[in-house]
Amino acid sequence: MASAPDSGDDVFDEFLSDRGHETERVGWERNYNKLQCPDCMALHDESADDCSVCGWDPSPA
Repeated sequence: MASAPDSGDDVFDEFLSDRGHETERVGWERNYNKLQCPDCMALHDESADDCSVCGWDPSPA
């Protein structure tokens, strides 16, 4: 009997990456002493929880 993978996400991530999609978690980028949104490139203070311009949230879905 075959064993199940540790996480269904691993199989799904492998499926997507085999087809050219990025599967890594995306977080804030840094620009000097500011956080930069990876979606709209807006700059925020380091205390920001989400992007006040486009609404991007770094929390996993």
